Amino acid sequence: MSVKELSVFLGVIMIVAMLIVPLPTWLLSILLIINISLALLVLLTTMNMTEPLQLSVFPSLLLLLTLFRLGLNVSTTRAILTHGDAGGVVETFGSFVVGGNILVGLVVFLILVVINFIVITKGSERVSEVAARFTLDAMPGKQMSIDADLNAGMISEQQARERREKVSREADFYGSMDGASKFVKGDAIAGIIIVLINLIFGIVIGMLQQGMAFADAASHFSLLTVGDGLVSQVPALLISTATGIVVTRAASDGNLGQDITSQLFSYPKMLYITGGTIFALGLFTPISDVLTIPIAGLLVLGGYRFSKVPAGYKEQLDEIEEEQDTAELKSPENVVTLLNMDPIEFEFGYGLIPLVDTNQGGDLLDRIVMIRRQLAIELGLVIPVVRIRDNIQLQPNEYRLKIKGTEMARGELLLDHYLAMSPGADDDSIYGIDTIEPSFGLPAKWITEDMKEDAEILGYTVVDPPSVVSTHITEMIKMNAHDLLGRQETKQLIDHLQESYPILVEEVTPNPLSVGEIQKVLAKLLKENVSVRNLPVIFETLADFAKITSDTDVLTEYVRQALARQITNQYSQQNESIKVVTVSGKVEKVIADGIQQTEHGSYLAIDPTISQRILEAIAAQVEQLSLMESTPIVLCSPAVRMYIRQLTERYFPQIPILSYNELEANVEVQSVGVVSVE
Repeated sequence: MSVKELSVFLGVIMIVAMLIVPLPTWLLSILLIINISLALLVLLTTMNMTEPLQLSVFPSLLLLLTLFRLGLNVSTTRAILTHGDAGGVVETFGSFVVGGNILVGLVVFLILVVINFIVITKGSERVSEVAARFTLDAMPGKQMSIDADLNAGMISEQQARERREKVSREADFYGSMDGASKFVKGDAIAGIIIVLINLIFGIVIGMLQQGMAFADAASHFSLLTVGDGLVSQVPALLISTATGIVVTRAASDGNLGQDITSQLFSYPKMLYITGGTIFALGLFTPISDVLTIPIAGLLVLGGYRFSKVPAGYKEQLDEIEEEQDTAELKSPENVVTLLNMDPIEFEFGYGLIPLVDTNQGGDLLDRIVMIRRQLAIELGLVIPVVRIRDNIQLQPNEYRLKIKGTEMARGELLLDHYLAMSPGADDDSIYGIDTIEPSFGLPAKWITEDMKEDAEILGYTVVDPPSVVSTHITEMIKMNAHDLLGRQETKQLIDHLQESYPILVEEVTPNPLSVGEIQKVLAKLLKENVSVRNLPVIFETLADFAKITSDTDVLTEYVRQALARQITNQYSQQNESIKVVTVSGKVEKVIADGIQQTEHGSYLAIDPTISQRILEAIAAQVEQLSLMESTPIVLCSPAVRMYIRQLTERYFPQIPILSYNELEANVEVQSVGVVSVE
């Protein structure tokens, strides 16, 4: 334990002892001076801080100082009533400060109490209550603002965490200050009661126990009572003022002194007007000119000094600023920042600003936050922050999505319309602007709001523009998730897995597989829409087979088979049978014969005419299956699955290619077609 911590603990113990153990008068005098010093130190500290959280311990400090002051009151009361003496400090305040006049001392004490209790404490209490209420009410909005800035790429995850913590601390601080202000109020009331006790019981004790006359007892104990009241009210007034400064202080770049001088004197002409008013006050009223003229002169002089800018000073500032801008443009760091590229960018024309502007009811930022969370659950991948910005080069209602600097999607929205997609043939009774649904390429119409209900009755799927664009973003990120997973992102996934499965991770990486090889396996899974969230199973499989082969294509096939239950659940709905198109044995033999093995891996090399016939056969079967409103799935043997995928991924990237080993034995597989070549 440090000396500072020990001194605080000893101070609290001493406060408790003061309430019980009688203290000598010389020690009381020392503690009273310490009390005034602490109050002055707190006041100056609150004036020097730039925001309330810089003194977040203030509510607890206020409680300790109040308890210390009340402990001193108990000790001085005990000394006054027992010995008729409370030390030199109390006697000095009672005689020197008020000139030995008891009535004047009582009046000064009452004025201090009124100022403290009614003016400062009452105002601080009200400000604390309102600040606490407004801070708590504003918390959800501040949290959403932080999420929006994080989602827009304006801040990092660490900065967002720090800002959330600051919002929480502000709410706790103002809530504590709302209650802590009651300490000051109670202290003022206790001061009045203690003075009355000292005065009344001091006279009684002086007359009955010490045999003093009433006049002598009243004079003696009144002097000590007033001195005790004043020596306790002065630090109480300082602490109350500090409390008011804390609760009324807004965040600023400077302290209170800097803000007052910079803001109060920011309009020098007002000093001229004020000086003229004071001069007229002395000229046209009985107030002496000797008083008003010097003050008016100081005000005018101050206005002149604040408004006078040295010759050439403004030009020098402009030159310095221009030189700084030029140096910044020439600096290598400024050029290096231009090389940064956002993983995901969403740009939109000025007509779509209401989608993003929360003041206009836009919720796209919140939707993107939910998209990132949804895809993290579905894909097992932390999607990078989406940078959102307007682009005047786009059409007003146009938007585009860029991934790693390359445009991947573009669309157009009509904010005052709804997008209606027909389940079958279009109904001529629904009028609208023909368009194409951007996510899945389906024919659709933009309809007005008054036609929305009619379209829904006819079976149309009707969605609003924010849902259209958020769905488009979601689908495009899914399709390109493998491009978003680099070595750095893979390392983050490995580090997260290592927290729960350290032995498993050590067995896989850095030997026998590097981070880059693991990244290739995960990227191949994501490219075929297989979630990598089940990392333990993936790493278990890699640990088993990485010692046999380092070919990432082969390792991916082993991992897919290990994820058979996950893949089966992905393509089977409510334990229904899976409708598939199987590949004939003849086609599989042609593909197997065309596999070429090299030192860099294996690849498929077959006659272009045969490959074209295979693709045409797959296209025919897929089209037939689509007419049956079923998801087209191609099923083949494990030995040729990845080569069929290589053959079809350019032409049918969204069609799942599964092997028999990737389906659970208990699921019913229904073959509705065969890919064959005559």
